[in-house]
Amino acid sequence: MGTPLGGATIHSGLRVGAVMLDQDGTVLLAGPIVGEMLHRTPAETVGTAFEGYVAEGPGVAEVREVVEREGHWRGLVCLRRRDGGTVELALHASLVIGAEDRSYLVLNLVDTVHLRTLERRLAGLDALFEHSPVGIALFDTEQRYVHVNQALAHLNGHPVDEHLGRTAYELLPDEVARAVDRLQRTVLRTGRPIVDAVVPAADGGSRSVSYNRLTDVEGNVIGASCLVLDNTSRREALNKVERARERLLLLDDIGVAIGEHLDVREIAQSLTSALVPRFTDHADVLLFGEVLSGGELPGHGAPPHDALRHAGTASRAAVRREVGDERFPLDPESVVGKVLAGGRARIIDTAGARAELVGAGASDLGAACDPDVHSVLALPLRARGLVLGLLVLGRTDGTEPFDRDDLALATEFAGRSGVSIDNARLYARERDSALMLQRSLLPSRFPDPVGVSIASSYVPAASGAEVGGDWFDVIPLAGGRVAFVIGDVMGHGLRAAATMGRLRTAVRTLAGLDLAPDEVLRRVGELGDDLAEEDGDTPMATCVYAVYEPAPTVAPHLAERPGARRRGLLTVANAGHLPPLLVKEEPDGRRSVRELRLPSGTPLSVGVVPFESVQIEVEEGTVLVLYTDGLVEDRARPLGEGLARLRTEVREAAEGLRHEISLTPGTGLANMCTDVLEALDRGPGASDGADSTDNADDVALLLARLGGLPTGAAEAWTFTPEERTAGDARRSVRATLRSWGLGALEDAALLLVSELVTNALRYAEGTVGLRMVRNEHSVVVEVADTAQDAPSERTAAPEDEGGRGLQLVAGAAHRWGTRRGPEGKTVWFELLAP
Repeated sequence: MGTPLGGATIHSGLRVGAVMLDQDGTVLLAGPIVGEMLHRTPAETVGTAFEGYVAEGPGVAEVREVVEREGHWRGLVCLRRRDGGTVELALHASLVIGAEDRSYLVLNLVDTVHLRTLERRLAGLDALFEHSPVGIALFDTEQRYVHVNQALAHLNGHPVDEHLGRTAYELLPDEVARAVDRLQRTVLRTGRPIVDAVVPAADGGSRSVSYNRLTDVEGNVIGASCLVLDNTSRREALNKVERARERLLLLDDIGVAIGEHLDVREIAQSLTSALVPRFTDHADVLLFGEVLSGGELPGHGAPPHDALRHAGTASRAAVRREVGDERFPLDPESVVGKVLAGGRARIIDTAGARAELVGAGASDLGAACDPDVHSVLALPLRARGLVLGLLVLGRTDGTEPFDRDDLALATEFAGRSGVSIDNARLYARERDSALMLQRSLLPSRFPDPVGVSIASSYVPAASGAEVGGDWFDVIPLAGGRVAFVIGDVMGHGLRAAATMGRLRTAVRTLAGLDLAPDEVLRRVGELGDDLAEEDGDTPMATCVYAVYEPAPTVAPHLAERPGARRRGLLTVANAGHLPPLLVKEEPDGRRSVRELRLPSGTPLSVGVVPFESVQIEVEEGTVLVLYTDGLVEDRARPLGEGLARLRTEVREAAEGLRHEISLTPGTGLANMCTDVLEALDRGPGASDGADSTDNADDVALLLARLGGLPTGAAEAWTFTPEERTAGDARRSVRATLRSWGLGALEDAALLLVSELVTNALRYAEGTVGLRMVRNEHSVVVEVADTAQDAPSERTAAPEDEGGRGLQLVAGAAHRWGTRRGPEGKTVWFELLAP
């Protein structure tokens, strides 16, 4: 492409000027660019000798000589400017023949600074175009290739020459050509660039392409450029990253799934369910019997005592299969035997994988050995260097066989699961030990107090929680009285169970001293302080202690009223426990439930508030309900709502068993106990995790129907303080013993009654009460007065006139004791029936 005579700019950054000289070297014509280079106007240069501007380089004559000989001349010259400076220019000289064969010398002058910049740019573009690993192409407006580099030719599978002048439809498969054609048309029409669009490739892979529209200096569209990148490897890398991410997510999900349980079978089932279908088509967990039973595993190198058993299974092809108690004998030559013996995982990708895995003569090992399985992975489940069992995975036709990456990931699954299973085994052992200890400390059977029916239930916490320290007890007392106890040691585990046993023993011991309920709780609290001094930790516990005294009674204010139901006296003290409930039969036959309003007190060993006993009159037939917080506490609802629900369920259970309670008290109470537990989702099934509610705490429930003594089993009198009172008392006792056929006890009873009544008359004021209670084995005689000070036994000296009364009572009676009440004290003694 030539330069117009007179000078022009052929590039936006490159200046080119032209000068015409005659045969003498005089400037005939100079372009404006030349004037800019020399800092002169064209008029100032026309007519002057060009030789005068040359500062360095060949002269005009020398250049003309070369041009006439060779046709042109190229080189560098330095020309002077008006200001005295010089400018370096590239000069291209040629001859122009005019009229009459006159020759003229034409000089094209180019600014070398801009020229070198342009050369560097062009060299860089050429290098990028030819040597870039990215495919580059230029298209004209007809979408024909006009320039293609070697990288794109390699990607398209055709030489560079075959591209030029052709469209994508003439070189590429139709599917690829349609995608390229659509992108090219969009860019040429809209001018908006397309960046990193994915199109299919002829080799089955994919390409990332970017298009831009090309325009000239005037803005006319002259074609499009294209960059093509083979992203097959990049996509493979992304797929690997995504696969790794999915595997890490699966590993995390499995950790969460097995970490939520403390039961061996639940962990095994959670593991298999999490692996299918995300990692495998079939999964089975097989464990040694010692692991499932929580037994002790053999030491290193010792063979297990029991065969493998199914603990969990899952399959893509079927609904979860029920896991039975199948046992699989160990074949040392099978894959199972080798994996268990050597502790190394195995991949089996053979047509006989099923037979090779199980071994000769062995039974079906589970879902992983189904006939359609073509790849099997067998991994040992280990913890603390011991093999616990086996994880067997199987893939069916249509899925890739297991590879080394799968083996590494599955080994991580098995490692984590083995530790979790062993932790669950150890936890089960500790929990069973605590549960066994607790059950051994609870009463295996209750006494049979006269006139009182009892039903109870203890439900341990769910398998995911530790055993607590709940306990209850029923303690017969003298005179037909009965003590009811329920308590809850704060905390869980063996320590709580052991503390419960200590406290229960203490309560039973103190109950034998016939102390008031508040006094019993106070002394038990002091015992807790002593225990804290021994091991440095105060055993916090709540407790309710209640004593029921059936009618008739020696207390005058409880004397029977005509037409009224027989009543008893219930004395209760509370140490921070939940309030007891009383179920009463109303005159219309309905059952009402009320909560006993008691001073709540503080837990045992806290000692902030003194305990207080409360006496309540209860009609015979009333049901006392004692329970622990596990029955009503629920994280999903407030405690008050749980107590209200308990009252409702107790009322409904009592209504439903109204006739049973009346006719068969023991059976009715047992059914009532079961109904309440089931209505509150606290039955034995809930503790196994089978029901909707997992018991987070133990549940203890004690029901007692408070009846009276049988007719004729008790007699009571009240005497005014007179001289004949002791004689009246003796006559009443003699007549009663004879009517009971116990005349053999007459002498001892009269002697002891005379002594106790005489003491009451001497040291107390007011009336004196006398009561006799007969049971199957003995007779209890009680003397009550208004004095609060209890008598104490002492050894009298030979010269003392008195002080031998209680010695006499202690020597003649089988047992004797004293108890205080709100209106005085009662001294009693017991004589065994002959």
